[in-house]
Amino acid sequence: MGFIQAAVGAIGGTFADQWVDFLTTPDNVPQTAVVFPAIARGQNAGRGSNVRGSENIITNGSKIVVPEGFGLLTFQDGRITNFVAEAGGYIFSDTDQQAKSFFTGGGIFSSTLQSSWERFKFGGQPGVQHLAFYVNLKEIPNNRFGTQGPIYWDDHYLGTQAGAVTRGSYTLKVVDPILFTRSILPAAYITQNAGIFDLSAVDNPVSEQLFNEVVGSLAAAFSRYTNDGERGNRISRIQGDALGFAKSLSTVVEENYNWTAERGITIHAAALLAIEYDAPTAKLLEDVQKADALAGGRGDSFLRQSAARGIQAAGETGGGDGLAFMGMGMNAAGGALGGLMQNQPGQSPVPQQGVGQQAAEPAAPAAPTAADQIREAKAMLDEGLINQEDFDALKRKALGL
Repeated sequence: MGFIQAAVGAIGGTFADQWVDFLTTPDNVPQTAVVFPAIARGQNAGRGSNVRGSENIITNGSKIVVPEGFGLLTFQDGRITNFVAEAGGYIFSDTDQQAKSFFTGGGIFSSTLQSSWERFKFGGQPGVQHLAFYVNLKEIPNNRFGTQGPIYWDDHYLGTQAGAVTRGSYTLKVVDPILFTRSILPAAYITQNAGIFDLSAVDNPVSEQLFNEVVGSLAAAFSRYTNDGERGNRISRIQGDALGFAKSLSTVVEENYNWTAERGITIHAAALLAIEYDAPTAKLLEDVQKADALAGGRGDSFLRQSAARGIQAAGETGGGDGLAFMGMGMNAAGGALGGLMQNQPGQSPVPQQGVGQQAAEPAAPAAPTAADQIREAKAMLDEGLINQEDFDALKRKALGL
């Protein structure tokens, strides 16, 4: 008992021309529909019209079309009797020895599918009616998630706990229709004249359960993503990496709830539509951006340019305000300015203090400038006395970040 292939490949109007009556998918099935009954069509009321309502019963000799991107499941007394996921036209037979009950048409499914078939298949009885249902094997979009309050995760790059309110969506795929049907599909959706099982329906209890499980996995998914060295441990990249974040989210969901192994579904892609960081995380990210901007050669160049501008301003105004703005001591300003003045063509030497002149009180030692502290830290790093993380911390401290 099973199906005989009448044709394989692209499905068009051929079957409507050759077959007086056949079963196929309903019109205008929503993208978020997962399981729905086959409907009977016939020429006698015009091609494509449904002449027998939603009656999804097949018997010996029934003809059925399986379009691309869909699978077909048949049931008898609530148990699975056939599975077809290879596009084409089929004839149901309970007598032909060549009939088959299992068509996959390639390796697009989870590795659990074959074992699921062996566990749950049911031979059925000749002449008994079977119910036919389609399963959507395409990406099922618009599965939304969001948090009402902040979620928190340990961020290795920031070196502390980060928090944010976030919302987004993911696409889901059924990779084992048999397992999905047996484990999570409500029984009401595999009965005669059943409705469409649509994940976007407001009152869908399965959709609500999946939503809660995804939201419960977000913090761990953020932590997994930001602590993955291959992605640079940057939370700022997560919104532009839909597939990378989906991989992290899918891995955590599988670890916590066994979507693929026990339900036959998986997260294929995920997009974060918005991330609103809490105040401490937002301030920390701002400081990190500043530190990044002043890191390495860029920071040295910035300090040199700033010092040059300060010295130039001091020379033009005759004061040390420009250097004081840079956090440099007056001795440094005077020395730098004196050096500039002595190097000017035709400039008289600065007179030295003579005998009998009142000696000026020695100036207090200037506090180390930010530039001095960073140079000292860099020297310690070059000598191996501290590591890169220590250097970054000292640099942020010197800059007041």
